[in-house]
Amino acid sequence: MADRRRTGDDPGPARDAALAELVAWAGHRLPRLIDEVCEAVRERIPLYREDDVVPGDDLRRSVAANLTFMISGLGDPGVTPDSAAPSETGRRRAHQRAPLPEVLQVYRMGCSTLFDALVAHARRDHRPDTAEALLDVSSRLWRLSDEHALLLTEAYREATAELLAVQQRRRSALVEALFTGHRMQDAGPWEVGRLLGLPLDTKLVVVAAETRGLAEESLVAVERRLARSGIVSAWRLTSTQQAGVVALRDEQGATVLDILRTAAGARTGVSPPYVALTDTPRALHLARTALAGIPAGEAGVRMFSASPLAALIAYDPDEGRRLAEQVLGAVVDLPPEDRDALLNALHAFLHHGGSADRAARVLHCHPNTVRNRLNRLRELTGRSLNDPLALAELAAAAEAMRLGPHAG
Repeated sequence: MADRRRTGDDPGPARDAALAELVAWAGHRLPRLIDEVCEAVRERIPLYREDDVVPGDDLRRSVAANLTFMISGLGDPGVTPDSAAPSETGRRRAHQRAPLPEVLQVYRMGCSTLFDALVAHARRDHRPDTAEALLDVSSRLWRLSDEHALLLTEAYREATAELLAVQQRRRSALVEALFTGHRMQDAGPWEVGRLLGLPLDTKLVVVAAETRGLAEESLVAVERRLARSGIVSAWRLTSTQQAGVVALRDEQGATVLDILRTAAGARTGVSPPYVALTDTPRALHLARTALAGIPAGEAGVRMFSASPLAALIAYDPDEGRRLAEQVLGAVVDLPPEDRDALLNALHAFLHHGGSADRAARVLHCHPNTVRNRLNRLRELTGRSLNDPLALAELAAAAEAMRLGPHAG
């Protein structure tokens, strides 16, 4: 009896023998245990019922490796877990896109099946030494199981991080192909859009935002935020700019802008909506132009005008500046407050059917105030709003001012 009461480091010859016998019994029963675990896994975990994620022979190999390791470690408390098998299983399951909770559940089921079998054998044996050996085995078994599961989890998460990084680099490269208009091997813009998951039956906008620091996103988690509203997007990050292509239906335009305004941590420009993916380089230019119209250091969102005239001027800013100076003349040199009052009156007049009354309502002033400002504009520029050619020149010059260095 004295020998049986020894614990820990010196269990005594009888317990040693009982322990060795228990481990040998488990080893002899190993093939049946593997069958039992695989059958239970397929019955209880839907993921493993079909071979489309984890093939049956793959499952059996990992269960066999796990149980073999467990049984071999039961007889030696100093066994150091072999990281090869669980690490390989963790990496493989990550690549197979098997969810980690289900993968770990298989490990727990294997451990519990082995322990239940050992308990049943000890009960049938009836010897006290076998019962005491079972206590030693149980503590070792759960220790090995925990260490094994930890190794698998670490390998799974490392592989998942690598896969996400590869996926993100690929998506970034595909977005870059859209922005530059370059073909990727045999893939044209539509094929690139399909690979990015962009719906081809919706409108698109390009968003360009300054980074808050070197290669630091200013639209943090924007892709996930948009996805929560059912809006698909794809993004590219450089050292100075975060840019993305966003697919949206007509009714989602306001939602996109709201999300961008909430997320924006720096100047952010948005292109007008467009349809053809081949127009993405042009849309990127317009989004960048809209960004440049926001005062430096101010976090905000600005959408580029849908006017084709604005887009035309944006493609040659220098010519636009010369146009503004030539047509507007002395207006350009006015104090900013006076200059903006005249140009805002012209803009409201042009965008509300040439009606001073409607323009006044938008500007929250009297119609005579609008007429007075338009008369002053005529005096300073020498161009009449009744002359179609002069009016076209004034409209182009005013748009150039809105896009130029004086834009506010």
